[in-house]
Order: sequence, then C-alpha cells, then structure tokens
Amino acid sequence: MRRLIWILVILSILWCAWWALFGFGLKTGLETWFQDRRDTGWQAEYSRLDLNGFPGRVRADLTDVALADPSAGLAITLPTFSISAPTYWPGDVTIDLPNAPIQVATPQQKSEIDVQGGKADLRLHPGTALELEQLSLVTSQWAISTKTGVLYGADDMKLSMVQSQSDPNKYAFVARAAGFSPGDIPRSKLRIPASWPVTFDKLELNGTITFSRPWDLDAIEDTRPQPRTIQLKLAEAAWADLRVFFAADLRVDADGVPTGTVNIQAENWQTMLDLAQEAGLVNPTMRQQAEKGLSQLARFSGDPNALDVQLNFKAGFMAVGIIPIGPVPRLVLR
Repeated sequence: MRRLIWILVILSILWCAWWALFGFGLKTGLETWFQDRRDTGWQAEYSRLDLNGFPGRVRADLTDVALADPSAGLAITLPTFSISAPTYWPGDVTIDLPNAPIQVATPQQKSEIDVQGGKADLRLHPGTALELEQLSLVTSQWAISTKTGVLYGADDMKLSMVQSQSDPNKYAFVARAAGFSPGDIPRSKLRIPASWPVTFDKLELNGTITFSRPWDLDAIEDTRPQPRTIQLKLAEAAWADLRVFFAADLRVDADGVPTGTVNIQAENWQTMLDLAQEAGLVNPTMRQQAEKGLSQLARFSGDPNALDVQLNFKAGFMAVGIIPIGPVPRLVLR
C-alpha cells in the first residue's frame, strides 16, 4: 500500500510538472507570437493572459484581444479568447469564441459578429509548422450586423475541413447553416416581400479544394495558401419556392484565374425574375428579354420551370455555351 501511495505521489508530481511546463510553453508561445506580429507592423494586443484548466487541460484565457493586419486591411477585436489542449497531447487544440460581440473592420465596412457557443476544434500535425490536419467549427445562433442593421444570421453553423492523407495540400469541406436568414439590410435592398419566409429551408455545401500548400501557422503569419483546384460536389440553397444547386470543377492559375465548368440548376426560376424586378434590378423590358432567353434554356432541361445551365470558364471569360457573358472572378485569398 505504501509503495502504491508513493507511486501515485510521484505520478502526481510529474503530472503537475508537465502541466506547468506545457502551460509555460503555451503562454510563452502566445507572448512571442503577439510580439512577432507587432515587429512586422501589426497591431497585436491583449490586456491579460491567464492559465487555467488544471489538471485535465491547459487553457490560455486572453482578455481584450485586438489584432490588425495593415497589409490585408483586416482588424478584429475580441473581448475574450481562449485556446486550450489536453494536458496529455498539445496537438488537439480547442478555440472558444466569446459569447459577446466580435468587432471586425475591413476597408469596405465595420461589422459585428454575435456568436453563441462558438467552438473550433483543430487537429495539428506534430512539428513546428503546426500543419492543419482537421478543423471542426460548431456554433449555436449567430448573426452578422452593421450599424444600420442585420446582414445575415442562422440558428447554427457546422463547418469541417479535413486534410487528405494522400495529398497534404488537399482538403475536403462540408458546411451547413440551419435556419439561415438574410437580415433587414439585404431584404430591404432586394425588396423582398414581407410575406416571404424569414429563413432558408436549406443551405449547405460539400467539396474539395487543393491549395498551393497546406494550411499551417504561416497561413496566419504570412500569406494564405491559394486554391489551385476546386471540386464542388454539391451546394444547395432552398428558400420558399426557390431551389438552386451548384457543382463545379475548376483549376485556378497562379494569378487566381479559374478555368473549368460551373453547373447551375434552378427550380422555379420565374420567381427569381419576379424578385429581381420587384427589387429594381431589372426593368420590365429586361425581364421579358431574360424570361424569353431562359425559357429557351429551360426547354432543353425537359422542365419549363427548371434551369440547367453550364458556365464555361476559359481564357479569363465566362460563357454559356459559346455565348460570352463577362470576365471570370479572380479567386485569391487575401
């Protein structure tokens, strides 16, 4: 019995020592990271950093966090921010977002993000680069708003990003937002009728993206990995009578110019034209012309109420069949 007690005492001491060493490493690493960001011209501040979570986890709780990257024109302010990992393995990281509003500023506008129960679980590959193997983001109710009103919100959100075992640059994505709802601002700009449902019936996507390099610590500190191939298996949005499906197979060059195809299927597309006309996006003459052309396309799908269109991306331009419709958007992560 005495030997067992001594073994437990020694193990407890070793566990406490390991927790203290792990905690010291986490705290020092965060302090160094913030200082390194300031040395490169960022604003990187916090008012307090505390270690908690003993004995099962090592958790760093930061207060009044402010980060701003001048080169990207992005600034974010969080009242609290927590990062933790199990004491036995620092590679499984959990980030807890505050339930209080998060302030985000870009060159275009300032916005506020309210997230309830926001948590991100990250599985990192052993090594100094901290290469991302898996990300899982889960939230309860969330909303994005500006001073003039709400932009978007949803009852929850689930996002996963999993690295391929055969190609470290390739990640599989799945995203879903239940009860997604456009806020007062987009509903007002688009003149959505008051009788139109508040929330989407469905909003989700899944696919794979191959980047120029794996996501790791450099993606935050330096430049973001850029998409090189995009395979969107299915993206679906359903809102009242409207239902839209997307699929894509794209290759992206070093300048962010995509080449490939995007397939779009739309049910009850006439209702989309009704909304566009009510919003003032098209006048009655344009509406008639668009309806005539889309009706011709719908006949090829076998259902006059459904569109099945393939957009071809080539040489920097988009086209439906051989008919050009404009330049392709550049796909560059800032």
